[in-house]
Amino acid sequence: MRNAHVRRRTGETDIEITLNLDGQGRFSGSSGIGFFDHMLTLLAVHSGFDIELTAQGDLEVDNHHTVEDIGITLGEALKEAVGDKKGIARYGFFYCPMDETLSRIVLDLSGRPYLVFDVNIPVERIGTFETEMTREFFLALATHGLMNLHMACLYGINGHHIVESLFKGIGHALRQAVTLQGNSVLSSKGVL
Repeated sequence: MRNAHVRRRTGETDIEITLNLDGQGRFSGSSGIGFFDHMLTLLAVHSGFDIELTAQGDLEVDNHHTVEDIGITLGEALKEAVGDKKGIARYGFFYCPMDETLSRIVLDLSGRPYLVFDVNIPVERIGTFETEMTREFFLALATHGLMNLHMACLYGINGHHIVESLFKGIGHALRQAVTLQGNSVLSSKGVL
């Protein structure tokens, strides 16, 4: 079983995530932010991961602490679930079209976190979701999941479509990267 259960409790949030890499693509729970829950659902569906979320955050302030801490917690759960990374494909990539939008997501579960985020979202909010938190979520996920993550929106106009293409695309890229294809670590060093 490639799964993990992680809880992060701070003075601003209390986040709990259960992650199953070999799931049915189901998301349950709520962040308290409707559009963000929609994006987490898409991430689960397109990755095939089961993600259970319990979240309480200071949403009366803004989305920042809740979204970032969910990214941190999900990243830690991903790191725990892949374990020593023996047998995983390690790399994943996907071009995700969404109507007029096309995004490219490329990642490496290398153990060396980095984010390149070449995305312009032309609106400040989608529902109650502050769109600048899109980058913060992926930065937290990459950093705590020990992932080298490159995301680019090659073109697009609609903010909803742009963000949606990123979440669907990373789902597909993560599905590729965690696919088991052998029994050794894919690295000349022998470890990741």
